[in-house]
Amino acid sequence: MRRVALLALALAVALPAGAGAKTVHFQGKAVQAPASWPVIRLARHPRACVRLDRRVVYLGRPGSGQRCPAHAIGRRRAILVPGPPTSAQGAGASRVPPARISAASDFTGLGFDACTAPSRRAMAAWLSSPYSAIGVYIGGLNRGCSQPALTASWVAEQIGNGWHLIPTYVGLQSPTSSCTSCAKLSVGHAASQGAAAANDAVGQARLVGIGTGSPIYFDMESYTRTSSATAATLQFLAAWTARIHDLGYRSGVYSSSSSGIADLASRYGTGYASPDDLWIANWNGRRDTSDPFVPASAWSDHQRIHQYRGGHDESYGGVTINIDGDYVEGDTAGTVASGSDDPKGRVELAESPAPGNVRIVGWAFDPSSPTVPVTIRAYVGGQRSAARYELGPIAEIARPDIATSHRAAGADHGFDARFATIKTGRQRVCVYAVDIGPGNDKLLGCRGMGIGVAVTMSNLRVVRHGIRALLRCEWPAGTECPGQLLLNAKLPVHVARRRGRARTRLVRVGLARRRFKLGGGRSHEFSVQLTKRGRQLSGQGRLRRAQLVMAIPGGRRARRVPLR
Repeated sequence: MRRVALLALALAVALPAGAGAKTVHFQGKAVQAPASWPVIRLARHPRACVRLDRRVVYLGRPGSGQRCPAHAIGRRRAILVPGPPTSAQGAGASRVPPARISAASDFTGLGFDACTAPSRRAMAAWLSSPYSAIGVYIGGLNRGCSQPALTASWVAEQIGNGWHLIPTYVGLQSPTSSCTSCAKLSVGHAASQGAAAANDAVGQARLVGIGTGSPIYFDMESYTRTSSATAATLQFLAAWTARIHDLGYRSGVYSSSSSGIADLASRYGTGYASPDDLWIANWNGRRDTSDPFVPASAWSDHQRIHQYRGGHDESYGGVTINIDGDYVEGDTAGTVASGSDDPKGRVELAESPAPGNVRIVGWAFDPSSPTVPVTIRAYVGGQRSAARYELGPIAEIARPDIATSHRAAGADHGFDARFATIKTGRQRVCVYAVDIGPGNDKLLGCRGMGIGVAVTMSNLRVVRHGIRALLRCEWPAGTECPGQLLLNAKLPVHVARRRGRARTRLVRVGLARRRFKLGGGRSHEFSVQLTKRGRQLSGQGRLRRAQLVMAIPGGRRARRVPLR
């Protein structure tokens, strides 16, 4: 942010005074700007998006709760005149030393990217979302949004909360870029410019605590593929990758499927300095990493991210952010370096095939003991309340494709497991491979899903003095669904008030209760009989309808039923 401010001030001072210019005064500073540029005081508009690619004068420090579009790039044009930092901002920026986060972390699951890094409060609220990864724009001449929240302490806090970061750098664009306002690379200096971009990107990454071993993705927007533009762009990206590697980081490239990705794929396996990971922009709505321009054998070892949807609003925990949607099967910045002895693998499918059930599909093996089936462990729920499920050494299903990509491991490392859970509603499921020898357990991926209550109700009908319902336990045979049936109603009750006035309010009244135990995979019809009070109320004609509630540990179902 300090560099942006200095650049903006330098631009302002260089503007000529005269009829076409105006002088803006703010907290003892005076800068000149074109007369037509609007002036926005950020203290009055704390949620204003500070767009560095717009012809605007911003006075004050950008707020952490900006409402920005998911994606904005372009040459820096704005003039930003910041005030003095607050004590909170100063403390947050110095709390964590640089280069605390190191090494790439394989991650499989949903992610999103937003133009400006969300505030700590927003990130905490979005822990309830199905997303576990976030793209953050760490720098670049064409980065369109300011980043007041992006500090080393923010990075450490989000990774500590389980987020996987996708560091992204928006540098010089292709000569035929679709971004007409962007600064472009030079055909004659593409290699040197690519290396310079890598130097700056690593410097920006280190400032926010992202150290060696982590990936940095270059954002190369879509462009028209001509022989000259393709050659210059590939030369730039090859120099980027080579220099990123020299500095101890992993190289990634984001681009459109039909331009930058297609050009990179055409050179794969030819000796060209290919990036370690691809981030493929193809808004087809598919949550996978396959792409028509990328051969299945290229970047096939957990080395892809797919941006499947463009900018749109989503809300979780009361916080709305405009995001792009991503499906991640590639490198992120998220953990300290894991050794070569850690298990390898990934989750390829996670779903709830029936109420109260979770199914996970994938593969895993331990390089230190490649012939021994790996034990799989799953967690369902949030970090503080997750339920743990030990599924045993189940990674032993034949997977010929794994033998092809990991010849030393062999083929018998697939798993397809289904287990019962008391967790209901929207839940996050995280799957681990348990380490056999030296090393650490490996996170194979996290997915979000909706899980229904394990007991279903049907065939509700009124009988004499009660209700009958058919219940079915969706848990597997050998388990048991314990619970209870409750019959409740709301009745109007007159409540006296001061000065002789009265009002009526609805009061919930319990009419019946019955406990039950139902074996997994079995159905049974249960009767719930009204209590004495319930029969009295029914006889008085005061009961017309009620609510039948079926409750088991972890969830409940409710149905309204008529009583007359």
